[in-house]
Amino acid sequence: MKDINTLIKDATDYYEEKLKKYGPTFQSVDWNSKESQELRFDQLIKVIDKSDDNFSILDYGCGYGALYLYLKSKFPKFYYYGYDASDAMIEKAISLNSNTQCNWFSDPINLIKTDYVVASGLFNVKQSYHHDEWNEYAIDTLLSLNTLAVKGFAFNLLTKYSEKVRMKNNLFYADPLFFFDYCKKNFSRNIALLHDYSLYEFTILVRKGN
Repeated sequence: MKDINTLIKDATDYYEEKLKKYGPTFQSVDWNSKESQELRFDQLIKVIDKSDDNFSILDYGCGYGALYLYLKSKFPKFYYYGYDASDAMIEKAISLNSNTQCNWFSDPINLIKTDYVVASGLFNVKQSYHHDEWNEYAIDTLLSLNTLAVKGFAFNLLTKYSEKVRMKNNLFYADPLFFFDYCKKNFSRNIALLHDYSLYEFTILVRKGN
């Protein structure tokens, strides 16, 4: 695999160009609509235990912070950490969402363990990287998410079961069975694969504990 820092910089440059063009909207993080963005959030937050009335959550690859506002509409108490490798995205997130209920940063040295970790769209755009190379990057990142999550983590990926005519060469289409199997064998017995919502992607929930 190419140097991980080079890969992350390439991805950061890609999204910063989107941010310059579209501003802090769903388009700057490469979604087709606000509705599809929030449908993804619906799946990811299923990892949160309904009995948790005050939890901490890390949004890994937070962009301009759309998930934070979404969580505010769903949960009365939580503490949010937003991490993104893009300084420009973090600056925009701070300008839109700064308050005492959240913490934003672009330096990975500030990453800490939280109850839950979520990653939305983090692995979608591989640009010119080879499929196997990007798959390895995704696995390496999941190992980090697992280390950071105390109670569980969730992530989404575009699915290889997408319609062939709609698939694009610069996007990463993953095998949901491979990722389910990998998570089951390496992270927890309690894994959920969600592939029943109306997008060409899937979400995996990893719940820790017994």
